[in-house]
Amino acid sequence: MASIEYGFATVSDLDDLLALYAVLRPQYPAYVRGDAEKALASLLGQPHLRLIVARFDQRVVATCRLALLANIGRASRPLGLLEYVVTAGPFQRKGIGQQMLGFALDVAWHLDCCKVVLLSGTQRDLAHMLYEELGFRGDREHGFFIDAPL
Repeated sequence: MASIEYGFATVSDLDDLLALYAVLRPQYPAYVRGDAEKALASLLGQPHLRLIVARFDQRVVATCRLALLANIGRASRPLGLLEYVVTAGPFQRKGIGQQMLGFALDVAWHLDCCKVVLLSGTQRDLAHMLYEELGFRGDREHGFFIDAPL
């Protein structure tokens, strides 16, 4: 059996990434093919973003996005924001998401982030248990969001 490798997404990962995002947020409209390619290329070219992946047999089976947010507080150390954390169904509960998030945290600390915030849907109780095992706390700060008007 092949081992899991952790690293950064490339443009050739597009199909795997789109499949994972469709599982995570099925209510979102699908990309038009050319638009998806442009969006991924743009994202990968931004120095303040890291698209982290877990690969099994050269296929992306999990991903998350780490955004570095400029900060005037905390001696101008950036804030890390983790979002779009998803693992393909057959690979869940095997430690892959945990290892990938550990990799993401290592990247954030290497980039001198003062803290990392992780956003997750309120209904994802099993995922929240994983995040707490990694040291994330859901009882210290409270997040709010608002969607753009249609």
